Amino acid sequence: MTRRFFAGLLAASLALPIAQADSDSAQRLADSLEVNGQLMPVVSVRETPMAGIFEVRLENGETFYSNATGDHFLVGDLYQNADTGLVNLTEQGRNGERAARLAQVAEQDRVVFRGDGETRATLMVFTDTTCPYCRQLHEEVPKLNEMGIEVHYLAFPRTGMKGEGARVMQQVWCADNPTEAMSAAKRDERLESGGSCDNPVEEQYQLGLELGVQGTPAIVLPDGRLVPGYVPAERLADMLGLKE
Repeated sequence: MTRRFFAGLLAASLALPIAQADSDSAQRLADSLEVNGQLMPVVSVRETPMAGIFEVRLENGETFYSNATGDHFLVGDLYQNADTGLVNLTEQGRNGERAARLAQVAEQDRVVFRGDGETRATLMVFTDTTCPYCRQLHEEVPKLNEMGIEVHYLAFPRTGMKGEGARVMQQVWCADNPTEAMSAAKRDERLESGGSCDNPVEEQYQLGLELGVQGTPAIVLPDGRLVPGYVPAERLADMLGLKE
């Protein structure tokens, strides 16, 4: 659901039969929030530090804010004016949810590159084998592994499930050795078909969309922060708080 959509909603006249705010107002809002007579696909409603304002999160990952009766919406990020400066509370919530969702992805559904030594951190990376910047980042993987940083790839075909990236990544995930197949694909080598299998490419693509991925590579740090685009190994190590 886009900001343009919400802008339309704000301009519309809404009359929503939501119960009066009380100790159960968040749950009541989650159960009853409607737009144009249709229930919204609400995943959660949580109180915010602002009295009478609730954070509403939808199934597609979008977040907005509502009063207890559901007849006024705010779209945008909520900030705390703290002593140390502005703190983006909305982004903090996104980070936590992003980390939790990615932790649920089974390791056998990832293409994992790890070094021989102690693991100091793990990066989750949404990738596309046809993406030039993904290939540039992949060249940094040996250096990351040497620094104790594992790289766990998830699939995100940037042109959708009907594009060449989706087809190649399905081959990667179905290969006998997915790590070798991933490296070969990023060298633009032709992969042996090897038939099809029950692969997670489409599921991971949808997950990426839900988590705010808009392009590749999309690097997710252990705390759930989303870092878009290519980042050199040394910079990533610095962001992780790791020193040589």
